[in-house]
Amino acid sequence: MYEEYLLCLASKDDIDSWMRLVEIVKDDFPGLEISEYIRTLIKNIERETALCVKCSEEVVGCILFSYHSKCLSCMAVHPDHRRKGIASAMVEKMISMFPKDIDISVTTFREEDIKGIAPRALYKKYGFVEGELVFEFNYPNQKFILRR
Repeated sequence: MYEEYLLCLASKDDIDSWMRLVEIVKDDFPGLEISEYIRTLIKNIERETALCVKCSEEVVGCILFSYHSKCLSCMAVHPDHRRKGIASAMVEKMISMFPKDIDISVTTFREEDIKGIAPRALYKKYGFVEGELVFEFNYPNQKFILRR
């Protein structure tokens, strides 16, 4: 059966569904504080920097980004909907929303971390290059930068 996906700006009506997705993938985000995340999500929705992909009205992909910080700050895809182009569609849409002369950064898992295999390949596919090694929430990560 073919599943139909819709990529759109998130609205406040999507918060409950978005948070159900976050609950499923929360172990992939060291240091995640749910109450703080909800506040951030609401701010991003108001700023139109929250994109989601829905399948049957349920959020199955989400991405938060910041024009001010020039970064992709959070992205997740429901495990049952991975490898279907959802992350690629969200990254492409986000990149298209930035001014063409702005570099965009993202922080993800390091090369030796199994959780980093898929996101690192995705970011490299779109031209992001490896940057400095960093720690976020006391977890080893690496910055990637898309130079434009």
